[in-house]
Amino acid sequence: MPASPFRYFNSSPEIIRLVVMMYVRFPLSLRNVEDLLAERGIDICHETVRHWWNRFGPLFADDVRRQRVSRMKGFRQWKWHLDEVYVKINGEVHYLWRAVDQEGEVLESYVTKTRDRPAALTFMKKALKRHGSPETITTDGLRSYKAAMTTLGNTEKQEVGRWANNRVENSHLPFRRRERAMLRFRQMKSLQKFASVHANVHNHFNLDRHLTDRQTYKTARSAALAEWQNLMA
Repeated sequence: MPASPFRYFNSSPEIIRLVVMMYVRFPLSLRNVEDLLAERGIDICHETVRHWWNRFGPLFADDVRRQRVSRMKGFRQWKWHLDEVYVKINGEVHYLWRAVDQEGEVLESYVTKTRDRPAALTFMKKALKRHGSPETITTDGLRSYKAAMTTLGNTEKQEVGRWANNRVENSHLPFRRRERAMLRFRQMKSLQKFASVHANVHNHFNLDRHLTDRQTYKTARSAALAEWQNLMA
């Protein structure tokens, strides 16, 4: 049996999971999380919040990802939407590539300095290797996508359309809100790390609230919270 990742920490796993969820899921600063926990009688420093999310965020995200990939990898009716958004790191523009499925769940996030064919090709290879092959892939008019898909030999799966890609355009909004709360990023690796963790936490709590009635939403929310409390148990 593998050793518990919480074994060297005095705080309980439940508190650590709560701290990581609050910081990654909601557009809160480190000190916001500290103050909210203080109101609930939990006294920790904002630097502890930083340390816990850096240490446990990727572990929780990997656990969520493994569970989803194992359930969905054999599903062949997937429709993927690909898009890239610019993110400034120390004033320099970088690109965050994101793949989203037809339900709005983020499949892959990848940071590059350029948005040319090699960058698009590397991004698509990572997504295809991890998640399998979808039925169709919707992109915008960026020529890098067509060049990469030609190299991969799946140009027949590509669909191009500005409005057809609204699914991935809307999926950028939670990350943009979180980016503003963090006052931007300072390193590529920190952006890559946080984007991956944020995507999986967002997927876990993505309950399509606007499409369900109140009782169904409450049931799904309770189930998601219960599953979160059992991560890395």
